[in-house]
Amino acid sequence: MAERRVNVGWAEGLHARPASLFVRAATASGVPVTISKAGGTPVNAASMLAVLGLGAQGGEEIVLASDAEGADAALDRLAKLVSEGLDELPETV
Repeated sequence: MAERRVNVGWAEGLHARPASLFVRAATASGVPVTISKAGGTPVNAASMLAVLGLGAQGGEEIVLASDAEGADAALDRLAKLVSEGLDELPETV
């Protein structure tokens, strides 16, 4: 299983707008991805309610994972989005 551990780059954490950007990027990746807090239960990264339910705060470590084909590239893009706290989706997502 491919996995990326990153710290949330958005100061407000994965709430409202950042969570929406992340969920859209996870959905657009075409790869099933899970997200969890370090040591927590993984949830579907394409579910807005599940991502908001994590309550991930700025600077907190999260884990992105997938065992699908193409997972490495998708996880790299999602990890960059989260760790850099981007305000819009990169063209390559």
